[in-house]
Amino acid sequence: QVQLVESGGGLVQAGGSLRLSCAASGRTFSSYAMGWFRQAPGKEREFVAAISGSGLTTDYANSVKGRFTISRDNAKNTVYLQMNSLKPEDTAVYYCAAHNSFIRLRFAPAYWGQGTQVTVSS
Repeated sequence: QVQLVESGGGLVQAGGSLRLSCAASGRTFSSYAMGWFRQAPGKEREFVAAISGSGLTTDYANSVKGRFTISRDNAKNTVYLQMNSLKPEDTAVYYCAAHNSFIRLRFAPAYWGQGTQVTVSS
């Protein structure tokens, strides 16, 4: 069982930056691929970014490539999402997710956090 707790959301102006954090429980954090998803009002939850257990492999949605960076610190059981050049369309609840398969994470995460709100004003 993995428990995930997100933090770092908030209100920011367009063009600004935010860094989200997700703290995970458990002693096997490095064995899990970690990812971020988001859900805007009235829309389905969508994939944002993923990182392998070692941190060597990453994957991004086309909409955030070049603006967002996912990283992890296995010593701290934490994954991060650095978001730069934010746009109003990035407004959503952002969820941390985990799966022991990097490939499956994007389509069917095994574990979810409770979410953190990100609002980008124009």
